[in-house]
Amino acid sequence: MTDTLVTTWWAWASFGVILALAEMVVPAFVFLGFGIGAMLTALLLLVGVAPSGAGLLLTFAVLSLISWLALRHFFKPKHDQVKTFDRDINDH
Repeated sequence: MTDTLVTTWWAWASFGVILALAEMVVPAFVFLGFGIGAMLTALLLLVGVAPSGAGLLLTFAVLSLISWLALRHFFKPKHDQVKTFDRDINDH
């Protein structure tokens, strides 16, 4: 692995943080999965495990898909369950 790929872990980590912040601005429940995938890719680069070139992008894509599916599995409402709110935030 080249030194350039090893030193780019911070770029992937920054990309992950930006995507996680984008999830707060646009709550679409999509950006967080990509952010986690980018952070895991950064971790793999930091450890020295991630491949180079197209393999790196494939690693990011697979890790993002797995994290998105895991988030969807853990945080989706139960079958036939709708979120309802009984109180307003301004009620005392």
